[in-house]
Amino acid sequence: MNDYSALLTRFNDCINTGDVGGLAELMSDEHTFIDTGGVAIRGKDACLNAWRGFFLAHPTYRNVFVAFSANDEAVSVSGYSVCPGHPELDGPALWSAVIRGGRFDEWRVYEDTPEARRTLSL
Repeated sequence: MNDYSALLTRFNDCINTGDVGGLAELMSDEHTFIDTGGVAIRGKDACLNAWRGFFLAHPTYRNVFVAFSANDEAVSVSGYSVCPGHPELDGPALWSAVIRGGRFDEWRVYEDTPEARRTLSL
């Protein structure tokens, strides 16, 4: 199993600081973002544009990762988000990633439910 701790930390640091350039370095050209509703944004440029808009709308948003597990290219993360003034973005969360060649092909956010935890083996 690869050690994804440094990559996850770097990716999350970019989210927490609104660093779109840093995210661009870590995303593959085929990057896909999937939100808690299952809505997918496909392609690196489209995802970067979405992050720009998100960071403008929610500059105080932060993720805190508590634990992760990895199996081959799939990574599952548990933790919580903090976003003062936006309770819909504040609270427990789960994430998954597909990482190939040191780049994120997919980043997905889940509501922290027992079903999602089972799906992610957390």
